[in-house]
Amino acid sequence: MAKGRMSTQERDTLAGADDIKRIIGDLDDAKLLDILALRPTILDVEKSFMWLSGDSDVFGAGQPLGGVAGDIIAILTTNEEEE
Repeated sequence: MAKGRMSTQERDTLAGADDIKRIIGDLDDAKLLDILALRPTILDVEKSFMWLSGDSDVFGAGQPLGGVAGDIIAILTTNEEEE
C-alpha cells in the first residue's frame, strides 16, 4: 500500500478528531464536536470535503450529498449560511 493511502476497510472505520482535522483542516472545537457526535466514518469525512471542494466529477454538478456526509456539510457551512 502506498504511503498516505488508506484501504477501504480503514476508510470505513469511525473518524476521530485527528482524522477529521487531517482531512478538513483547522476548524473550531464546537464544529469538531458536532461532527464527532455524528459518528462519521473516514469515508464520510472525505466525501464531505470533496463535495465542499467542488469536485463535481465525483458527485455530479449540483447534486446534494445525503447521509452523514451531508450532515457534516451542514455543520461546516452553518456560518456561511448565516452571513
